[in-house]
Amino acid sequence: MVKINEYLESGILESYVLGSASKAEIEELLALKSSHPQVEEALAILEADLERIAEHMAIAPPPNTWAKIEANMNELVKTPPKMEYLIGDEPVERSRPNSRSGRSEQFIEVEGESGHMRIRKIWRWVFAAVFVLGKIFLAFAIYYYLENKHTQEEIQQLKLEMRSMRK
Repeated sequence: MVKINEYLESGILESYVLGSASKAEIEELLALKSSHPQVEEALAILEADLERIAEHMAIAPPPNTWAKIEANMNELVKTPPKMEYLIGDEPVERSRPNSRSGRSEQFIEVEGESGHMRIRKIWRWVFAAVFVLGKIFLAFAIYYYLENKHTQEEIQQLKLEMRSMRK
């Protein structure tokens, strides 16, 4: 009896209820639970206490949450499975993650219809206008560069003429 009371006060029951017990502790607890009704009773009391605490501290979800979940589930049911074609000619259904079978995919595949970016029509015109304006500014820059170069050459010639006149 003393051993059972010490075991009940050791904290193993609490760690089991909270899900932090090791595998060996779980096996030991289940063995003692089947042979000692005090362990089973203490475990039931702890589980009931934890449930009351969870109910007391629970936060109610927004009222429309269940409707959104139900709509998403209905949409998933209505959507036919996507077929993939492998090397052979036979289509294969892509498996969805299934929690019952324990399988789950680690990544979600995202495939687009094409490798090109889609942009709104207004942005196409904006990009075209920027491109055209860039070409126009480039042409003006080249023109004024050549004009500046020509003017600098004329200034150099005039300076040479003035020096030759002074001498």
